[in-house]
Amino acid sequence: MTIRLLLADDHPVVRAGLRAVLDTEPDFAVVAEAATAERAVELAASEPVDVVLMDLQFGAGMHGSAATAAITARPGGPRVLVLTTYDTDADILAAVEAGASGYLLKDAPPEELAAAVRTAAAGQSALAPAVALRLMDRMRTPAEALTKRELEVLQLVADGLSNQQISKKLFLSQATVKSHLVHIYAKLGVDSRTSAVAAAATRRLIRTP
Repeated sequence: MTIRLLLADDHPVVRAGLRAVLDTEPDFAVVAEAATAERAVELAASEPVDVVLMDLQFGAGMHGSAATAAITARPGGPRVLVLTTYDTDADILAAVEAGASGYLLKDAPPEELAAAVRTAAAGQSALAPAVALRLMDRMRTPAEALTKRELEVLQLVADGLSNQQISKKLFLSQATVKSHLVHIYAKLGVDSRTSAVAAAATRRLIRTP
């Protein structure tokens, strides 16, 4: 059986490289490419696709996690395999919660990528070893792990947003944002926004510019 693939990445060189690697597999067929997350959602609904290889960052447009959620929400839709350079807790949790069947880093060897595509196509989970390890670490120490919402808040702090801007973006009250920050400080053992961002970046919980 041929596994039909959609490549979603905003870099043409990356798409060309992926196509070159995937075309060497006899049971793979790249049937479509998308340079934006929005286009990926459209093609996943209109083309005969089994697995979408989804990047997370698409410039100013829709995020890869949002596109993943839109694709996986459709009954009978294709599986989504996230292929990214980011291995932070914030990105991993967002992708998994959005319904991604797998999460691989772009430096994965070709044979690992091919195996992940087949695993995702079969409806099973395909996580890079490093990603699986991070998820297991979170499960071992749940009291110390930042929640998905706390990671969202802290990522926006790192992006330079004020409490008021964060409350508007996440549809939360400012009091709730402050409450999340108090919990974040306690879990990270810090006492300021700057220290929280630095500590989270060091532990690869969030991305920093």
